[in-house]
Amino acid sequence: MSRAGDTGNQGNGGESQGGAGGAAGLQQTATQVGQQLREAGGQVREQATEKYEQLRSQATEYYDTGRERAQEWEQNLENYVREKPLQAVAIAAGVGVVLGLLWKRG
Repeated sequence: MSRAGDTGNQGNGGESQGGAGGAAGLQQTATQVGQQLREAGGQVREQATEKYEQLRSQATEYYDTGRERAQEWEQNLENYVREKPLQAVAIAAGVGVVLGLLWKRG
């Protein structure tokens, strides 16, 4: 029976040493995983920043283009009113009447 007891004790001793080695391995693995996650987070942050800058640049271009078109339309409208003031007033009155009718119905 002492042999069975010895084997059992050695097995427990081996497990506790393996457990300590396993804990160290687990800690090392956790450290590696944490480092990989930080690196992945940095990459995602860089890509997000890059995409944000692209979208910001594109939005600025769209805004500038829209602003230029609005200024052109405004200038064309002013020129039209200067060239043909009576027609401009008649058109404005007609639009006012149509909007008034639509407003009453709604």
